[in-house]
Amino acid sequence: MDRMTTARGDFDLARFPEDPRDPLRAWDAADEYLLRHLDEREGGPVDLSGSLVVLGDRWGALSTALAAQRPVHRPVQISDSFLGQQATRANLERNGLDADAVRLRTTRDAPPDRIDVLLVRVPKSLALLEDQLHRLAPHVHEGTMVVGAGMVTEIHTSTLKLFERVLGPTRTSLAVRKARLIFCSPDPGLPRGADPWPRSYALPAGVGVVSGLTVVDHAGVFSAERLDAGTRLLLGSLPTRTGPEHVVDLGCGNGVVGLAAALSNGEAEVTFIDESYQALASAEATFRANTATNTGADAAARFVAADGLAGFPPGTADLVLNNPPFHTHRGRTDATAWRMFNGSRAALRRGGELWVVGNRHLGYHVKLRRLFGNCEVVASDPKFVVLRAVKR
Repeated sequence: MDRMTTARGDFDLARFPEDPRDPLRAWDAADEYLLRHLDEREGGPVDLSGSLVVLGDRWGALSTALAAQRPVHRPVQISDSFLGQQATRANLERNGLDADAVRLRTTRDAPPDRIDVLLVRVPKSLALLEDQLHRLAPHVHEGTMVVGAGMVTEIHTSTLKLFERVLGPTRTSLAVRKARLIFCSPDPGLPRGADPWPRSYALPAGVGVVSGLTVVDHAGVFSAERLDAGTRLLLGSLPTRTGPEHVVDLGCGNGVVGLAAALSNGEAEVTFIDESYQALASAEATFRANTATNTGADAAARFVAADGLAGFPPGTADLVLNNPPFHTHRGRTDATAWRMFNGSRAALRRGGELWVVGNRHLGYHVKLRRLFGNCEVVASDPKFVVLRAVKR
């Protein structure tokens, strides 16, 4: 946990789940630049007394600092991240603020009817930004103040053009400590067109039971345009299983792996888990689009936003299927994969199996052997490997 110092005060902040070994902070120079602009803008501090929305606040640093302002404004935070929302709750508590000081909404929830100030932490995914600006555009007005923030590596010409195309005239600030601000003046009469998300595509042949089926992707979901090579390898390697069992698609993304498990075993109960609300919406849409007309697809399905398998009933899963991420925002780390592997071992019944696909260079087999005492290579190609570990 670190302390962010601002004109609004000092705030103890941490990512979620909190890990004292994590060298990454819960904020960066872009958050500081935006907060400083709100207080030190030429012409006086920004009036935050109206409807205030914070989009994409990664770990709750912006929302926590804004919630501490007097009088209380209770900003609305819109986030695609379950972990980000949990971090916001924890950061509010550790700074002595009420739990309801920030109104938490997901990217799938309806926005506030009116938005007077819109603060945008620019996401890594341009598609997610496009979708969210389209969703928010009908709720801003000519007097809405729109300010975006990001590191210079996150703000490109395409980012500025997107703001301009969806909301209105846009300009950018000078860079300060490798961070930059975006200023946009909404034009309610702008002909912006329809939101292009969600999108769909057909799976290729040669990927087992899901060959040729339709995938539905909401904006910002991994591999939203085509099937990625790692998932393709995993789909072609999945075991044929029958009978009642509980299958978990862990870090489900658009849900194509869990769909394959459901279609190949109609007696299975499948739980789709992801920390992204966009991913869960994609997984459910993909599942519903393909199980209504396919025989043997009457499996029960649940869609759960969670920190991996934290809180999952121990010893209740028969099969966990996992393509773990190895980055979080701009940081690369194996911490998420390690939590997923530990959670899988706890969640599996004795004799249950964890199947993992990952890049060869990540060396997941070492971690799995250490944790499970065994690890088998099921399939591989020059870049990816599919591994199987059994809980003894």
